[in-house]
Amino acid sequence: MSDPLRKLALKDGRYAPEAFQFLYESLDEAVKLAGREAAEGPERHVTGQELLAGMRAHALEVFGPLAGHVWRAWGVRETLDWGRIVFLLVEEGLLNRQETDSLEDFRDGFDFDAAFQGGYRPVLAPDLFGPAGAEGER
Repeated sequence: MSDPLRKLALKDGRYAPEAFQFLYESLDEAVKLAGREAAEGPERHVTGQELLAGMRAHALEVFGPLAGHVWRAWGVRETLDWGRIVFLLVEEGLLNRQETDSLEDFRDGFDFDAAFQGGYRPVLAPDLFGPAGAEGER
């Protein structure tokens, strides 16, 4: 974890350092989902809602249906908390913002339990049960 993120998290005290790191890790996913991978500079900028979509997708990939529990363990109780973290990062010069960006962009983004547990379907490896027809040979 980068030292400035950890220092900021510990100085603020509301959220675990892992939340700050996770947000940074989710930025690429947000840019990709927004279709701005090829863009550079300010053109790569994502809105609060686009960032939340990227964070949701990344959390499902990393934590599956436990993502909401992990986020709550980090002190993140609602999507507005992610906005608070973003604006802490902006104030420290660790993220850039545009004039149109607002903390309100993160309000009521989605319910964690519905987002992570509602439509979750486990993906099992095809070879989990061995070769086809071998079920009786265990």
